Amino acid sequence: MHFVPASREVLAEVLLAAGPTAPTLCAGWQTRHLAAHLIIREQSLLAAGLVIKPLAHRMEAELDRRADVAGNRDAYASLVNEFLRGAPRFSPLSNPRVDHSANLSEFFIHTEDVRRASDRWVPRALDAKYEDLLWEDLVRRAAHYYRGVDVGIILVRPDGQRHVARKASTSVAITGRPGELLLHASGRREEALVTFEGAAEAIALLSVSL
Repeated sequence: MHFVPASREVLAEVLLAAGPTAPTLCAGWQTRHLAAHLIIREQSLLAAGLVIKPLAHRMEAELDRRADVAGNRDAYASLVNEFLRGAPRFSPLSNPRVDHSANLSEFFIHTEDVRRASDRWVPRALDAKYEDLLWEDLVRRAAHYYRGVDVGIILVRPDGQRHVARKASTSVAITGRPGELLLHASGRREEALVTFEGAAEAIALLSVSL
């Protein structure tokens, strides 16, 4: 579980280095909006708006308010440092097991949301155990990630490990390192370094289904 605290530190460093108005892969969000999202998610009851639609408007209004306040570097640094301190004691995310389950993939994805929104980036060299944990998390969530896709999905690691994320009469194998597969599954389609294998019609159908 020690990878989550380290990932929090890396995400905070990337956010600080980018500054408050850098682009991200999250549509409509600059880095200050992403930082505000991370804070609300861990510290506010309004985070329920992520799953309870009637609360979504109030959550988004609070996110915009926090992002507006963090428009200058000092206020932005304060917001990022608040995130760096971790979830408050009253938050379920202060429990290490919950923190691991909720944030292992979350922090990886959002780190890449900042890094890969710039013109110059290269994939990070990740610890093998970290990659294994990202793979395990992806396997648990894969059916949800690809629930609206009209073809079968087989996720394949370079070492040959495979997971059938979705069954169908025709399938596409998506190959990449665990982090790249996670990015593709979570919607970062253009930025994920993956390859596809399958019938041309199935690959085309996958493309229009995403």
